[in-house]
Amino acid sequence: MYAQEQYNSATTQLNNLVSSDRGLSIGGYGEITYNNKAGSSTPAEIDVQRLVMLFAYKFDDRTSFVTEIEFEHVKEVYVEQAFINYAVADGINLRGGLMLIPMGIINEYHEPTTYNGVERPSLDSKIVPTTWREMGIGVSGRINNASIRYQAYLMNGFLSFGESHKLRGSDGLRKGRQKGAESVGTDANFAGRIEYYGLPKLKIGLSYYTGNTQTTSPEITNTQIGLSMFGLDYRYVNGKLSSRGQLISASLSDTEAYNLAGGTDLGSAMGGYYVEGAYNLLPLDSRQKLDIFLRYENFNTHQKTAGTLIANDAFHRSETTFGLSYHLASGAVFKADYQSKGTAVEDSNAVGQFNVGLGVFF
Repeated sequence: MYAQEQYNSATTQLNNLVSSDRGLSIGGYGEITYNNKAGSSTPAEIDVQRLVMLFAYKFDDRTSFVTEIEFEHVKEVYVEQAFINYAVADGINLRGGLMLIPMGIINEYHEPTTYNGVERPSLDSKIVPTTWREMGIGVSGRINNASIRYQAYLMNGFLSFGESHKLRGSDGLRKGRQKGAESVGTDANFAGRIEYYGLPKLKIGLSYYTGNTQTTSPEITNTQIGLSMFGLDYRYVNGKLSSRGQLISASLSDTEAYNLAGGTDLGSAMGGYYVEGAYNLLPLDSRQKLDIFLRYENFNTHQKTAGTLIANDAFHRSETTFGLSYHLASGAVFKADYQSKGTAVEDSNAVGQFNVGLGVFF
């Protein structure tokens, strides 16, 4: 029988690698993708999009180290995570190092076997800049009698100014990710999440992030902005039926001065949502799973603009994705889908894209 929970337990499995015997554990995930835009004169793209190797070492009953080394597009190498976990007591862990920001679903649960669609939801690229990770320290754990999983961290933030102003309207905060690479630290930020799993077949998550961006030149005015981001999400599994959804809202302060100083077009608010439903066509006791799914997204990186900046309707986007996920085994999946991508620009036409992907997680 194929366990439904396996699709929602990537981060849990990551932690469980060091939960038993002392010593070294190895895991990983990867995905190969094919993307073909309908009506485009450019050829289709075939890519080893990601190959990530996970290494975890348990020093003793309390102390563990976890790291992920990521190869993107064959030629780029990143450290995705690298943190020490110290179990203070049952349900209480101290963590420090390079960690994922606990915002929404995909930023933590981003292995290809854990979500439908060849590509991750665009909301989790343009608004939540997955994979979003920074240096930090904090606490995580569970309160089992309340059915709550919690995380609370002090973390480094986005870099808004290096040699120039980095943030822009088209992709929001994405260009500001520091990823632990010689990171600039001028202001501490807070990231927290509470997940409630006490309802049958349903998980509900509430995420929050707040603070200021970082700058290499704090003596120069108008190089930083303030940021507050709120996320609400759910995941539901009931037999063959599953559904998930997410709402993200971000408020940015001091963007008028930032844009005037840097000639940029960063919005003062951004946000969006998606909702998805899926149905398994195979028997529940099958060793495999075949989900057909439909997802609708609507998001806007120019939800509000400050000063004289006029909102760009091209930054208000909607996407519909329909396809299938054929899980050959608990850690191997074949995916195919078709996407229709549109904007709020008047008289503009939606653009179609066909995607195929292979994914593994172990």
